[in-house]
Amino acid sequence: SAAMRLAALLAALRPVLPLVLGLSLGCSLSLLRASWSQSGGEDRCLGAAGRPGPLAGGARPEAADGRPGPGHEDFRPRIVPYYRDPNKPYKKVLRTRYIQTELGFHERLFVAVLTSKATLNTLAVAVNKTVAHHFTRLLYFTGLRSAKVPHGMVLVAHGDERPIWLMYETMHYIHQHFGSDYDWFYIMQDDTYAQAEQVKALVTHLSINQDVYLGRAEEFIGGDEQARYCHGGFGYLISRSLLLKLHPHLDSCRNEILSVRPDEWLGRCIIDFLGITCVSQLQGQHYHTYELAKNTEPEKEEEEEFQAALAVHPVSDMTLMYRLHKHFSRIQLDRAYQEIQDLQMQIRNLTSLTPAGEAGLTWPVGINAPFLPKSRFEVISWDYFTEQHLFSCPDGSPKCELSGAGKADVSEIIESALEQLNSRYQPLLRFSKRQLLNGYRRFDPTRGMEYTLDLLLEAVTQKGHSHILAKRVSLVRPLSKVEIIPMPYVTEATRVQLVLPLTVQDLDFVANFLDMFAMNTLDTHDNALLTLLFIYHPYDAQRVSQVDVFAGVKAMVGELEKRYAEVKIPWISVKTEVPSQVKLMDIVSKKHPVDTLFFLASVWTEINMEFLNRCRMNTISNWQVFFPVHFQEFNPALVYRGEQTASSSTDFLRDGHFDRYSFAEACFYNSDYMMARTKLAADILDRDEVLESMEVFDVFLHYSGLHLFRAVEPGLVQKYTLRSCNPRLSEELYHRCVLSNLEGLASRSHLAMALFEQEQANST
Repeated sequence: SAAMRLAALLAALRPVLPLVLGLSLGCSLSLLRASWSQSGGEDRCLGAAGRPGPLAGGARPEAADGRPGPGHEDFRPRIVPYYRDPNKPYKKVLRTRYIQTELGFHERLFVAVLTSKATLNTLAVAVNKTVAHHFTRLLYFTGLRSAKVPHGMVLVAHGDERPIWLMYETMHYIHQHFGSDYDWFYIMQDDTYAQAEQVKALVTHLSINQDVYLGRAEEFIGGDEQARYCHGGFGYLISRSLLLKLHPHLDSCRNEILSVRPDEWLGRCIIDFLGITCVSQLQGQHYHTYELAKNTEPEKEEEEEFQAALAVHPVSDMTLMYRLHKHFSRIQLDRAYQEIQDLQMQIRNLTSLTPAGEAGLTWPVGINAPFLPKSRFEVISWDYFTEQHLFSCPDGSPKCELSGAGKADVSEIIESALEQLNSRYQPLLRFSKRQLLNGYRRFDPTRGMEYTLDLLLEAVTQKGHSHILAKRVSLVRPLSKVEIIPMPYVTEATRVQLVLPLTVQDLDFVANFLDMFAMNTLDTHDNALLTLLFIYHPYDAQRVSQVDVFAGVKAMVGELEKRYAEVKIPWISVKTEVPSQVKLMDIVSKKHPVDTLFFLASVWTEINMEFLNRCRMNTISNWQVFFPVHFQEFNPALVYRGEQTASSSTDFLRDGHFDRYSFAEACFYNSDYMMARTKLAADILDRDEVLESMEVFDVFLHYSGLHLFRAVEPGLVQKYTLRSCNPRLSEELYHRCVLSNLEGLASRSHLAMALFEQEQANST
């Protein structure tokens, strides 16, 4: 019986036996480790005099309190206590705006093009049109004085056409202005065709830690056989480290080295003072060049040396430059298509080895799979279209005419579909379009624009027999490489000059505008000023000495100036029957400096600091103007129908819409406006009546090359008000004002409910 009880006890303890053994083993190892640690402080680890002896393996001793010894400073984290000398004045630490600047990052490549008086308007322009858009920074250097700069080019004129002097001044200028900003400097002549993308790829494979002088190596005439200089006609690459070392010796080179050729002079300078010679191969990268013969036909050149060339020289005229660019672009395009086909083949071969198998292969191969919605709210809808109309319009109407980019998009998709069909079935069949039966498209943010076309086609066989058939095709316009557009640096410290035009119809709203201006700018000491523009009707202007319709506004301005002694709010009086926005802005522009940042406001605008900062950041002199789309609240009588207006923060920007018909608010610099206005004046001559049909937005749109940034602005919220539309303005402006009033009444659901309640009331 004792044996049976022991067997039963073991059977009961068997499930917990591994746990007991694990705990016992862990406790034993912990005790053993503790005994080893204690024995580490015995005398056998000390020297004869009690000093610590050397440890095995070159390890460095630690202090008695466990802190790292002398050799561990770089490997153990330390907390450095902050200490400020109370006897020294406190100095605020200024941080850079971008982390790239603080960490000392440099841009990759700077390109300098040497040109001359004879070729500035020919070859230099051809270089600018073929390769300039591939480089982030490209400057042209010439010895001309007061040279007329072709459009779209940045020219540096040194004032001396001697070749050696031009090279000296160019190197000095590059070091002074760009030496600390770029890692590589590529110098070429305007009779050189360079494959921009190949040059950019070359510098990404080179280490910036070496002094690099890379190009087509040429021997000096009568010089050392080992020394080489880089031929300027084929361009050459200089590293930043080499430029920094070379700069102190440029003056000595100018005085001591005699040469006819500027590239040979520069090469001799680098060799004599730095001991560096030009190379055509470095770090496994080759600088391939090709020398063009006279009367060369680029389209017929099939040599491998020509196909692989980074730079081609000499280019005799503009036409040859464009032909070279077309030829090399075709080569790059063919290579890209071949790489795409190779990658697609590899994807097909590897898909069978994946867990999903061939079922996991997406179409097109290599493009992201379509977006899979997790609920009905995430379903991306398809837009229906024909060759003439779109049945999903931006303004919400059920049908609108295809025009502009939309029509060009549909035409291009149909042509691409026919091209793909013919390439697949020719020479057996040749397709031609009869009609687009149905068209569907949608934008998938994970892959691009998708199209489904039902085409009525005529298929013709090799024997000439034709047949009409319907074919459904699917196409995808994939999203291309995302590109970050460089923008000039702006700050939030710029002073904003508010301009407020006022008519007699606006008098009831001026008090609220001035209160918001005082609360959000004057009380917060924001860097903003206000100018009022009083627009008198000719009848009111005649009676201004007896009855001034703007007397109340002027009194409110006086009260503000008394309350804020340092603030002055000027006003300008204008007499006109047609308050054209352009004519009014002409008057204001003449009374302010050219660097003034204007914010053209309306009397319903509620000024706040958040928007003023966005106005400063989104407006860039000689680059971009900002036209915000304000949020217009709906008519509370229709939205709430007698109920209490919701005022919680969760209802912000709910009962209203962004008024895209209004262009009353605008942010722009006076210099940009004056430049666009000058072009407008040259176009319309003395026909001032044209200005009545234009707004400031139209001036910038048609007569400036600036970016027009038009975006919704949640910081501009306007209460509902029925605007008065001046019938004396142009038909387009009047129609736009009426549409703004109509769409600002209420949403469709609110209008439908109001009509429903009215019909119910009438029926009873």
